[in-house]
Amino acid sequence: MVCASPLAFADFSGKVIGITDGDTITVLREKTPVKIRLADIDAPESAQPFGNRAKQTLSDLAFGKVVRVDARGKDKYRRTLATIYIDDKNVNAEMVRLGMAWVYRKHAPKKPGLYRIESEAKLARRGLWADSKPVPP
Repeated sequence: MVCASPLAFADFSGKVIGITDGDTITVLREKTPVKIRLADIDAPESAQPFGNRAKQTLSDLAFGKVVRVDARGKDKYRRTLATIYIDDKNVNAEMVRLGMAWVYRKHAPKKPGLYRIESEAKLARRGLWADSKPVPP
């Protein structure tokens, strides 16, 4: 059995040094790169409509900036699951507000604020909601 250190899921701050896609970034934590999967959201994959735009939007929001990482654990790919903040802005929620990601229903069943933001993006036909039949990843 492998035990995680007590600090493994502690909140931390670091500089965003990489954007993998619309819901995955790399943050430099004390000289160590940490792969972060934005919790509660799911952005289109690169090959899907809006996939590249979602990646670019996340880059515009976060690349090169110092972020606060509210870590929750690891996913099956061993990425840190987290909510990312720049100052007081929730980057995960901002991606949904801009129509660049869906709420990840399987993992965010009790996030009414996030569902409200998604509904507003749908009504405004922002981002992926401009497509007549957006296909989740």
